[in-house]
Amino acid sequence: MSASDDPRRVHFQSPEYLVDRLDAIADLFDKDRTDLLVEAIREYIEDTADSKTFQELVATKYYDDQLEFETVKQLVGAETAQRLHLLKADLEDVPLDLAAPEDIDIYEGDVTTVDTETDDDR
Repeated sequence: MSASDDPRRVHFQSPEYLVDRLDAIADLFDKDRTDLLVEAIREYIEDTADSKTFQELVATKYYDDQLEFETVKQLVGAETAQRLHLLKADLEDVPLDLAAPEDIDIYEGDVTTVDTETDDDR
């Protein structure tokens, strides 16, 4: 169990009928109320994180500098967060700091120079 998996006590209020139903379900499955709550929360978070609407909201808030990268990682996972980071850098025209390939001639030796000055510029 990692440090992030260590149990944390949480106190919240809930309508009594929900607690009664939860207890009845826990008794039916011979489980603990806490186990059912943790399972329900985990499923809710996974379903929410997979939602397109949720991911769009996270992206929008990240692009608007309302969310930090570490928070984005917690919300949508490291892979999606990295993709959003790269897209944000592209939107901000920040160079990606990638080295040019040294072993490939992408122009295959056939380079053409184009004069970008128009008659109006002269």
